[in-house]
Amino acid sequence: MINDKILVLDFGSQYTQLIARRVRESKVYSEIFPFNASIEKIKFFNPKGIILSGGPCSVYDKGAPAPDMEVFRLGLPILGICYGMQLMAHYLGGRVAKAVKREYGKAELIVGDNSDIFKKVSKKTKVWMSHGDRIEKLPKGFSVIGHTDNSPIAAMANKEKGFYALQFHPEVAHTDEGKKILRNFVYDICGCKQTWTMKSFIETSKKEIKEKVADRRVICGISGGVDSAVTAVLVHEAIGDAITCIFVDNGLLRAGEAKKVEDTLRRNFHMDIRVVDASEIFLKRLKGVKDPERKRKIIGNEFIRVFEAEAMKIKNVGFLAQGTLYPDVIESTSFKGPSAVIKSHHNVGGLLKKMKLKLIEPLRELFKDEVRLLGKELGMPDEIIYRHPFPGPGLAIRCIGDITRGRTEVLRKADAIVLEEIKKAGLYGELWQAFAVLLPTKSVGVMGDERTYENVIAVRAVTSLDGMTADWAKIPYEVMERISNRIINEVKGVNRVVYDITSKPPGTIEWE
Repeated sequence: MINDKILVLDFGSQYTQLIARRVRESKVYSEIFPFNASIEKIKFFNPKGIILSGGPCSVYDKGAPAPDMEVFRLGLPILGICYGMQLMAHYLGGRVAKAVKREYGKAELIVGDNSDIFKKVSKKTKVWMSHGDRIEKLPKGFSVIGHTDNSPIAAMANKEKGFYALQFHPEVAHTDEGKKILRNFVYDICGCKQTWTMKSFIETSKKEIKEKVADRRVICGISGGVDSAVTAVLVHEAIGDAITCIFVDNGLLRAGEAKKVEDTLRRNFHMDIRVVDASEIFLKRLKGVKDPERKRKIIGNEFIRVFEAEAMKIKNVGFLAQGTLYPDVIESTSFKGPSAVIKSHHNVGGLLKKMKLKLIEPLRELFKDEVRLLGKELGMPDEIIYRHPFPGPGLAIRCIGDITRGRTEVLRKADAIVLEEIKKAGLYGELWQAFAVLLPTKSVGVMGDERTYENVIAVRAVTSLDGMTADWAKIPYEVMERISNRIINEVKGVNRVVYDITSKPPGTIEWE
């Protein structure tokens, strides 16, 4: 049983899961509840501290999210971040107003009090701001402990009650000493000990899976990515031979994907894996479909149908295991709060309402780097653990426009070249993702003294810690040159290669 826990109340920030991830990174267990969670539920969770997340609203907006005010009377330390700070000020007697100048991006925080939450933090430190309102008047009992040029009250505290609030986001990588600030809150102010590790997660998960499954069998979807592979191994650890893994070849996989994953899992874990070639079905259903959300839904629905058909061949099946992660959830639905929908993921939003199998999603609370740590703890080989993320809908969302066998083959060959050259250059481990995108346009070129009118390939490569934010990778020119030359010379139908230099935000990592 975990005694030291931090509760995060979600007010809609796209960074909410990142707050929980940073807390767990400090080896302290954390969960996210919606902002309007009942006080009874909060008490039952029994946290040692509460963090109020940021959010897109103003505290003065009609219907602005607000928690049960009993939260402030529980006698627990509370940290308000951005909207959470403004909410704290507003409801405890302070005043919030529109800022004369909206503050977005990096700012220099001048620390006025180096004790407590700013212990061992530099007097001047870079922080990440994202707000249009600011605190104009402090609530009673609070004092200013930090400011920026644009925010006279960028950090405030009521030390007697253990209430702290920050106008900036300590959870993002752009805040230089953000981890230190959060750890000060978790360790020193809340008094939490480092009791949550991947080893403890495995033991808890195995017990929960075993109890949930009982005497039924589990079907697990293997997609080629680290998430589904780790899910399969974790469930296998819990229930042994009661799991059957199914690899659906939807015609949208990377080169050699199915055989590579099948061989690796059979060799290392002696798992029952069945490969189903359903490529013709998927490509037929996607014919003429250009809208990315329709692609995702079609692939998701077909994916489940194939699973159900295969499951009918196996006796006593009651569950479908999936490698759903926190970022999948936050970008798909208002999972535990009012966060804005960005895009749907087939393993979250595309499940059929009448699906006969129940879901097991043991990684639903984890981020990608945590999943890799989990895989390492489970003894999985590096060739699976450190594979770049691959989207559930596969090449369909990297093949912009029409999906045909010919277009996906062009993309698959180009993508293989990108990965080969990235690995040869020793860059694979430094990048979060690197891949090719086939654009829905053609360009004029000259090849062999003749005019050509062929396809354009965009190369995308990013660096990231967790996939929530990402920077475009500064790949050496000579590597990009080799990639471009090889694609144009070796992939028939391509005469131009471009490089995507958009970070996230404002873009997403995938093009669709």
